Amino acid sequence: MAQGLAVAVSLAGSAPALAAGFQLSEISASGLGSAFAGGAAAAEDASTLWSNPAGLARIGGRQVAGAMHLITPSFSFRNDFSAAASQQALGGDGGDAGGLNVVPNLYVAMPINAQWAIGVGLNAPWGLVTDYDDGWIGRFQADKSDIKTVNVNPGLSFRASGSLSLGLGLNVQRIDATFTNQVNYSGALLQAAALNGIAPGSANYNAIAQATAGLESAARVKGNDTAFGWNAGVLWELAPNQRIGVHYRSAISYTVSGEATFANPTPTVTGPLAATVSALAAGVNSTALANTAVTSKVKLPPIFNLSYAGQVDSRWGLMADAQWTGWSTIKDLTFVRADGSALSSTPENFKDVWKLSAGASYRLDDRWLFRAGAAYDRSPVQREYRTPRLPDSDRGFFTVGAQYRWQPTMWIDVGFGYVRAKESTINKSGDPSNVLANGLLNGTYKGSATILSAQLTSSF
Repeated sequence: MAQGLAVAVSLAGSAPALAAGFQLSEISASGLGSAFAGGAAAAEDASTLWSNPAGLARIGGRQVAGAMHLITPSFSFRNDFSAAASQQALGGDGGDAGGLNVVPNLYVAMPINAQWAIGVGLNAPWGLVTDYDDGWIGRFQADKSDIKTVNVNPGLSFRASGSLSLGLGLNVQRIDATFTNQVNYSGALLQAAALNGIAPGSANYNAIAQATAGLESAARVKGNDTAFGWNAGVLWELAPNQRIGVHYRSAISYTVSGEATFANPTPTVTGPLAATVSALAAGVNSTALANTAVTSKVKLPPIFNLSYAGQVDSRWGLMADAQWTGWSTIKDLTFVRADGSALSSTPENFKDVWKLSAGASYRLDDRWLFRAGAAYDRSPVQREYRTPRLPDSDRGFFTVGAQYRWQPTMWIDVGFGYVRAKESTINKSGDPSNVLANGLLNGTYKGSATILSAQLTSSF
């Protein structure tokens, strides 16, 4: 029990990101307006470097595009039949675990000659934050989860013919993750008592239980790593203003290194049991709840896109996209101590999923362009493996956007999106499964989010 109490954490335990799992879709404001439909085929601006580097061949000149996204997820738990951990109060529902998050993007594109173009992009493709209220029901399973990634993506495109372009990119990606939760210190002391010959139900055992009820330790795991991947794409112009794009992003394998730390309480027990409890606490603090270096191997999934973008006439445009994400690369999340023993191991068993999106644009005049789009995104999380760090579910995505050109070489894109997640149920007692140690979290999650984005693009 004590090992499982130590840290029930998982690198997949990010906030409810705006794509399924913990993927961030927000790679440009120009793409947000149409729910990122047609992303691998649109090649509207330098942000094509992320969606499909083959699109760099269509930019035609030097260009810089910078975007900022304000993402406000709302994530709440409704208790149904939860149970308190042994020696602990049940606690509250956790409040709204979401909050305001700021996600930036920056892209630069530059032609070399009529056939070759290069570019570089900077964005944050994975992560967000969840933070429950202190003392909530699920505190022994999750408290705060914070994942940040930064991806640097240099890319190259080659125009093989008038209608066919090829692209290739390298990705240098860094991940920083911090996870916290409470530990049932009272339960750890009682387990230590039983292991030291104090029989459960005996007078001494019951006295220790009464004297040490309600004690909690605060656990934190913090780690980081830098890893590499690649992406490649093809852009084919079927006819003037009718394009199909195919794009693939490789999986990225991390070995996250960091440390697990514990803020353990000091039991204040007087009388004949004082020495016994002090010895038990010293044993717990030096073994199961001792600070230690940790490592975790995580393989973030590959992504494949098939996209269409085309003009119906001089005013109307249509876009469509099918995206596959190979989430099955994440089977479990295990943290290993410096001595080689497992600190925690959480089964995830993510499944591969598809996201389908469609969008339209309408050009009012030479200055104004309007967009709208919708997407349906399946969740990789299976119900029986859902955790409070990632209580993810299928979601719908609805967006609108506009572009204003105040001069031919400079324009601004804005977009607004609303994400509504399907209600999801959870029935979880932590890692390992132990109601006495971690309590039982039983209830329903509701999730939604709003996204407001702005992007400035300049050609020079």
